[in-house]
Amino acid sequence: MQKFGIQQTHRWWAWLLVLLVGAVVVVGTHYDAALYRDPIMRVTAVTQQKATKETDDFQNVDYQTGQTLHGVILNGRYRGNRLTVSNTYSASGAMDQRYRVGSQLFVVAHQHHGKFSATVKDRKRDTPLVFMIWLVVGLLLLILRFSGLMAFLSVAANGVLFFLAILLNGATQGAQVLWIFGSLSIGFAALTLWLVLGRTRQMLITLATTLGGTLLSIVVALTVFHLTHERGMFYESMQYVTQLPRPLFLAETLLGSLGAVMDESTDIISSLYALKRERPELTPRQIFKSGRQIGSTIMGPLINVLFFIFVADTFPMALLYLKNGNSWGYTFSMNMSMGVVQSLISGIGIVLAVPLASYLASRWLPKEVRA
Repeated sequence: MQKFGIQQTHRWWAWLLVLLVGAVVVVGTHYDAALYRDPIMRVTAVTQQKATKETDDFQNVDYQTGQTLHGVILNGRYRGNRLTVSNTYSASGAMDQRYRVGSQLFVVAHQHHGKFSATVKDRKRDTPLVFMIWLVVGLLLLILRFSGLMAFLSVAANGVLFFLAILLNGATQGAQVLWIFGSLSIGFAALTLWLVLGRTRQMLITLATTLGGTLLSIVVALTVFHLTHERGMFYESMQYVTQLPRPLFLAETLLGSLGAVMDESTDIISSLYALKRERPELTPRQIFKSGRQIGSTIMGPLINVLFFIFVADTFPMALLYLKNGNSWGYTFSMNMSMGVVQSLISGIGIVLAVPLASYLASRWLPKEVRA
């Protein structure tokens, strides 16, 4: 009993330390302007002008408001200089934003004939970003404890791998984008499952299911592309593409399908492990049927989640297209068609992962699972 009390005390001290360190870091980002190379201006006063009504050729109505921002430079060679800049924002906020007293803004400094001026480039957003990271990490540690820590480490490690893959892709001028991100997918899956599940048979079964389901979905997609000669694939609608769009699209689809299949595979195989632990007498055939039942239960919601994510991503731009006189067909082709194809390919991977996970679990699960 005394040992348990000591462990509880140490745990509370650990949570308190995490809270204090996070709070210090979050507050510190509000005063870290010296760490940035670009000039940062803190707004000390704002003068609002009267809003004016704007109407375009398609009878879309918006209201624009001018602002005069007074502030002081916080860092760099212009530190301490006071200046006044102008800003215009719209009620819709589609391409601009409103600034208030206390806002910290990145500015572009100008010096012409001895006069110092600047224009606003963007808002400094590190404080809310760090706060959200601190909140996520704190909740993971508080609710999931060690498992939450491993989940966070997997995300951080995958972020490092993704950054290295982008650098490598840039070094090769995008010529090997599909091979680079294909290899990255294997690294993502192996590293994530190893950190979350450990070096166990369950991890190996989940990894095999994830890679197998993702590979099958891509093979099915390429087969359909070949048979249909890729009619209806509007690669030109991909934004900011300066490389070959087709391999880049396949790389995006590969990573998206990997995440969905890994999520489903982990759920199915973890459930089957728990079922086998409770009922060791289950036969491989019964395990296979149980896996199919579990998969059919989670398959629908998971596909819908992917669809909702896709809709949320394309809805703002699709709405702008429609409000500016474009037809539904053109709006769908330029904004939604490629996302629909990616969702369908991920859905195929989700469906195929159900029998694959059930079969591998029925064959590779040990006869006895330790509690």
